[in-house]
Formats: sequence, C-alpha cells, structure tokens
Amino acid sequence: MSDLDVDNAPLARLGRWAHSHRRLMIIVWAFLAIGLGIFAPRLEPALSGAMWEVNGSESLAAREVVEEQFGGLSSQSAVVVIQSESVAVDDPAFQLVVADVNAVLDTEPAFGQPLPPQPGMDGHTVMIQAGAVVDPTEAVRAAERVGGDIGDLSTVDDGGEFAVALTGSPAFWADFNEVNREGMVKAELLTWPVTAIILIIAFGTLAAAGLPLLLTAAGLLASMGVLYGITQITDLSIWTLNFAMMFALALGIDYALFIVTRYRAALHAHPDEPQHAAGVAMDTAGKAVLFSGITVLVSLSAVLLVPIPAFRSMAAGMMLSVGFVLLAALTLLPALLGPGIDRFALPWHKAGDHHSEFFARQADWIRGHKMAVTIGSIAILIGLATPLLALQTGMPGINVLPEDEQARQGYEMIAEGFGPGAPGPIQVIVPAGEDAQAVADVVASTDGIVATFPPQPGMEGASMVAAFGAYDPSSQEAIALIPALREELPPTVLVGGPVAENYDLDQTLSQKAAIVMGVVLVLGFLLLMIALQAVIVALVGVAFNLLSVGAAFGVGALVFQHGWGANLLNFESQGYLTSWAPLFFFALVFAISMDYTVFLLASTREHYERSHDADEAVKGSLGHTGRPIVAAAGVMIAVFYTFAIAGTLPMKEMGLILGTAVLLDAFLVRLVLVPAALYLIGDRAWWLPRWLDRILPNIKFAH
Repeated sequence: MSDLDVDNAPLARLGRWAHSHRRLMIIVWAFLAIGLGIFAPRLEPALSGAMWEVNGSESLAAREVVEEQFGGLSSQSAVVVIQSESVAVDDPAFQLVVADVNAVLDTEPAFGQPLPPQPGMDGHTVMIQAGAVVDPTEAVRAAERVGGDIGDLSTVDDGGEFAVALTGSPAFWADFNEVNREGMVKAELLTWPVTAIILIIAFGTLAAAGLPLLLTAAGLLASMGVLYGITQITDLSIWTLNFAMMFALALGIDYALFIVTRYRAALHAHPDEPQHAAGVAMDTAGKAVLFSGITVLVSLSAVLLVPIPAFRSMAAGMMLSVGFVLLAALTLLPALLGPGIDRFALPWHKAGDHHSEFFARQADWIRGHKMAVTIGSIAILIGLATPLLALQTGMPGINVLPEDEQARQGYEMIAEGFGPGAPGPIQVIVPAGEDAQAVADVVASTDGIVATFPPQPGMEGASMVAAFGAYDPSSQEAIALIPALREELPPTVLVGGPVAENYDLDQTLSQKAAIVMGVVLVLGFLLLMIALQAVIVALVGVAFNLLSVGAAFGVGALVFQHGWGANLLNFESQGYLTSWAPLFFFALVFAISMDYTVFLLASTREHYERSHDADEAVKGSLGHTGRPIVAAAGVMIAVFYTFAIAGTLPMKEMGLILGTAVLLDAFLVRLVLVPAALYLIGDRAWWLPRWLDRILPNIKFAH
C-alpha cells in the first residue's frame, strides 16, 4: 500500500483529521472528561449492593409474594441479633436492649414494624426481624443508615455483656459495600504508580508514558459520569464500578501503548510528517485496536443473555467504559501525538524503529524447535487446566466479609443461637385454595429440615411456611434441599428464601454458561476471520485462547477452591469458586486473550501481505510486537494482581484469574505457542476460500 493509499484509508483519515484538529479534539474531550467527571465521585454511593436474583425465577416470584402479602419479610428484610453469654433473654436488662433495638428500627421508614423478638434455643439469643417496605437497593441504604446505631448498642457494663448486630441481606450488602470501597481505594493507590513505572520503563520518555494514563483517565471519567446518570433511571450493581474501572484501565493503557509505539516508529521514518505518521499508526495499530475493542464489546454483550440484573448491569457498565476508552484511543490519542512525544527522555531511551532484535532471535529459535515448543506449551497449559476436572462452584458465603463486620457477626450469632440453617430460612408460599398444613407437613418430613413453623396467613389469601435446614445456608447440602422440596410439593407452591435464590442463581448460571461461551467463541472466530482474512489463523487464535482461559481457571481453582496461597492473598477459602466466575470471567478472559491475539496476528498479517512469506511474517511480527506485548501485559498483570491483593474476595477471584490469564497468554501463548504453530502450518495458515473472499470486506494491514 502506498503512502497515498495509507492517507486515504478510513482510520488513517480519522487519525490525520484528529491530529490536524488537535485543539478542537482536546477541547471536546476536556469538556467530556470534566463535564461528566464531576459526577464520578457520586457514582459509588449511587450503586446498588443487591440485584442478585434471576428474572422470572420461582424464588423471585416467592419473594414478590412475601413483599406484597407478608409485610416485606422476605430475604431482603433486616434482622437484628442480640446475644449475651451472662444474661438470659427474659432478664429485664436483656429486655431493655430489645427495646433500644426496636427504637432504632422505628426511626427507619424503609423497614416496617419489627416483629416480636424470637428467642433462640440457647436462651441467650434473640432475633428481631423487620420487613423491608422498599426495593432491595433502598433497603441496603437503610441498613447503612441504621447499622452504626445498632452496633453502638453492644455494651459491656454492670448490667451484663450484650453483643448486638444488624444482619440479613441489606446489612450484608451494606457491609460489603464499605469493605469493597476500602479495597478499591487501596487498589487504586497501588495501581496508578505501578502502572506509571511500567510505562516509563517501556517508553523511555515521560511524555510518551503519560499519554496512556491521560487517555484512560479521560475515558474512565466520562464513562463514570454517564454511569451515574444511568443510576438516576435504573439500578446498577456495586460491582459495575469495580469491573469497569479494572477492565477499562487495563485495556485503555493497552490500546494507547500499541498506537503510541507504532506512531513513534512511523515518526522515525517520516520525521517531518507527524500528521502522516498519525495516519500510519491509526491504519495499522489503530485498526488492530478497533478490532480488539469490538471483540471485547462482543464478548461482554454475550453476558447480557443471562437474566440476572447484577450481571447485566456489570456487563453494560463495562461495555460503556470500554467504549469510551476505545473512542478516546481512536480520536483523542491521535490529537495528542506529535514530535514532542520523545521529550523528557530517560537514559535508556533510544529513538528509532520499534523492531526488537531480541524477539527476532527468539523467533529464529522457535522456528528451529517448533514441534517441541508447540507440544511443550500445550502440555503446560493442559496441565494447569487439570484442576477444572474437579471444579466446585457455589454462591458467596458470609465469609466474604471480614470477621469484624456486623453482618457476619450477626449471622454467626443466629447460627449459634438458632441452629446452622437459621441465617437462611426457607420460605414456602402456598397459594389460596391449597392445604397449607399439608404443605407444612411435607416440608417438615423432608430430610435435612430441622424446624418448620406453622403456616402464616397473608393479606390476600396465601400462606407462608418458614423452615430451617440443618446446614449452613451456603453449603451444598443446604442448596440440595431446594430441588428436593420443589419435587415433593405441588407445582403451584413456590419455594423461596435466601437459599432458594442462591439455588436459582446457580442453576441459571450453569444453564446459560454453554450458551454464553458458545456465542463468545463463534463471534470471536468470525471477527478474527474478518479482520485477518484467514480461516485457519482465526481457528488457531480461538483454540489457543481456550487453552489460556482453561489454564487460568485451573490456577484459580487451586487458589480459591483448594486454598493455595490463601494466607498470601489474605482471604478465607470457601472451598469452591464463586458460581458466576466461570461464565462471567470466561467472557472477560477471552476478551483479553483476543486483545493480544489481534495485536500479534494483525502484525503477522501485515508482514505476510508484504512478503507472502509465512516464516518471515512470523519473525517480523514477533520482532515488531514483542516489546509492546510485554509492556502491555506487564501493565495488565500489575492492574489485575493489585486488585487480587487489595480487593474483596470476588475482586480477588477476578484479579487473580485475569492476571494469570494475561501472564500465560502474553508470555507463553502469544510469544511462544502461536509463532511455533504458525511456523508448523506455514502458508496454509492464511488460506481463505474464494467464495468467502468475495463476500468478506477487504481489510489490509500492509502499507
């Protein structure tokens, strides 16, 4: 492709236009970043800690009936626990504490009239329940408002020692939000300086190193402002911010790094034509960035197929953030590029072509050992993936909270005073016309149920039978009670409560996993085939992505299911991986793997278009993309592992699995296995049927 052809290519024209109108572009983005960014500090308090239900599920239907007919005493109600080792529940001193708790609950309009206190089996524990008369998001905010006052009622004085704690779902999410907030602050304090150091080392100049951070900050601030606007219309999960920030930060720096690296090489070749250099960078690296961004957005969009509001809000929030960062990479970044990019050079900086002799020599070595390298790399990845054969999953238990949080303390006091299943009651809804007592008898006779309460009439004819199981609500034994009850009870009876909601979540995630993964794989293959104009290369890219994904999840299973390194990462193993990790993290890990796939193979395609020599294309692409891939991977690994160190358990799972995926994908798959496989396949890798060539858009990377 001639220089004229480059300048007329769509992305090259965009890059040249943004560069020539740099003042306008910078003003527009400053307006977006500042105008929308002023709302960013308001985003976190506006997010919801709830939203973990399955739309259309039996448990959600049961919760809605409880909220309508039973005073909001559903899984979203507030529960206060009072416990004293030295004072019995009928002692006047104990009753004074009960009165104080009721007085605090009465001040919060989001909770209804507290029920009479229920004494535990030990005679020293009381549970007071107050139904939520608002939606789950507002119930969480109500728990945040009264949690401090409830906790302050814990006393040690002459009247006795009393432990008082607010628990239940709203309290759990209120405490989780606070712990999550603290973890996010720690992660951010670690992430930005570590990222800056890696970029300075990679670029060798302060000016170039600052561009990725500037671009990412602009995209994130704008997206956070828009997300805040969305919270004024509908609820967004608290995890939307966590995942959006982590993902957009890593990808934004990746995109900027590849474009800036290519621009510096083009500027070295055309030192008097910075605008032309911007066009060259956008037509090559910018094109790869565009396809990478589209692949990421497509992978995340597949998560929208899962009918869980928290999932959909997280995916939508991440898509929005990635979209803004991608837009900034394609418009703001070309405007910021210029000859001043090499200012403030550090001693190790060398201006020149971005070709690396080290990676070119590595390519020669791989070519000489291509069969052994291919077999050895695949064996390592399969070996790391073997723990998946015994993978266990489950919904997060109470131990995702630190031991000093009220919600966890209250949960443990209920389990101690009422039995291990009491923190997660099963709520069976019997419609009008059904024999409620007969249903209660069936529930009571079910193996694993240790306490069943008489049917309580609702306001519109339904009845509710509450029951406790013999097991911790997050255990597999407790989860197994739900299908057992549903099988024995009439189909018109609804089985709900916290355990049933977890069961429905787990079942839905299992059922949708194959669909989501299949959509991601098929769309990823199609995008690669369109971008690279080759069938075999696209298949290789997708297949090797699966290997790196499996290996990363295998490492995650060792750490989180089997507890390897739990002390190092400062978490308490649940004995399983969170249920939504395989489906949700698969989409994220696959998207990240495709990121490096596109960058490497787009460069390989570019060299092949020039030389029509498959071996030279592999060597040239590795020589030109090796250093940027290493630098980009270093940034991503730093970002993800920082969240694994400082975040809550779900963030640790995501950070470790994604960080490990990047580590394996960049350093083993992209820089070793893919080149070895391409050497083995040769020219056949770039085969494209004539009929397909006629219908695919003509996309070129060479110039």
